[in-house]
Amino acid sequence: MEAEKKPPVVSDLGAWGMNVVSSVGIIMANKQLMSSAGYAFSFATTLTGFHFTVTALVGWISRASGYSASKHVPLWELVWFSLVANTSITGMNLSLMLNSVGFYQISKLSMIPVVCLMEWVINSKHYTTKVISAVVVVAAGVGICTVTDVEVNAKGFVCACVAVFCTSLQQITIGSFQKKYSIGSFELLSKTAPIQAVSLIILGPFADYYLNGQWLFNYSFSTGATFFILLSCSLAVFCNMSQYLCIGRFSATSFQVLGHMKTVCVLILGWILFDSALTIKNILGMLLAIMGMVVYSWAMESEKKATAAIPRNKSDMLDGEDVPLKSRLSGVPSDELDLEEGPMKS
Repeated sequence: MEAEKKPPVVSDLGAWGMNVVSSVGIIMANKQLMSSAGYAFSFATTLTGFHFTVTALVGWISRASGYSASKHVPLWELVWFSLVANTSITGMNLSLMLNSVGFYQISKLSMIPVVCLMEWVINSKHYTTKVISAVVVVAAGVGICTVTDVEVNAKGFVCACVAVFCTSLQQITIGSFQKKYSIGSFELLSKTAPIQAVSLIILGPFADYYLNGQWLFNYSFSTGATFFILLSCSLAVFCNMSQYLCIGRFSATSFQVLGHMKTVCVLILGWILFDSALTIKNILGMLLAIMGMVVYSWAMESEKKATAAIPRNKSDMLDGEDVPLKSRLSGVPSDELDLEEGPMKS
């Protein structure tokens, strides 16, 4: 008789919920921290370094207390992954600086087709017409409610292309590493966070100086600014952890769709908390995006049922944690909420 499978600590719905709440929370906290009306802390890359420093500290405490085990992943692969991830962060910040907000939003929307293409090339993953149609509807809805002015230049276009490519590759690699080394999401995050933290803390101030012409060392840290930095770092731990959980259990494409749900939440909260304008165009776009997310969830559920009858080897599954969506049997209860990241890339 097969051994009873250990249930995951965090449910599927819990992982999605954690990512949405922590991501929207960190955007709201960073808006207060970084805006001129708040504390004008305009050091996004360095702040991301602080995020990974706290995440690495939590991972170290977890291992030291015996809560999580450490599995071997070659150092060169961790360094390579961290380089891609940090390039993604820097590229996104440069793209936002050099291009208009409208083109920046378009570049983020382009990640879905890029991720789909890369998953097809790297993992031989195929998508049904239903899934593709739902993704198009989601992207169109978010585009309607977020894209306004579109201005681009040569440098900004190159930065946007690099950022989209590296972000997509990073998210696919997270899932690939978890399956390749049979490593849990939090264990993998604990291994990559220290490398990203050290590199971003060292290089972040120089990148931020290039972005805004100000040195971190000249910033006056008030009590309020310090509080919001700590709040942002605390939320980043849950945001990073849930990102690895979601990608490991489902796919990078599903995570991109989830990211657009976060965009809708940010627009609504911005209207509630910061009196941001909310037009009929925004509302119609959000409704279209939500409809696309519902259709996407239904399409993925249909795909899961279609593949449920395919026999599979139990050894292909990770120990009760990060199991790809299409490999789950329909007999296993699952509250699925398939709805993009990154940071803020701070």
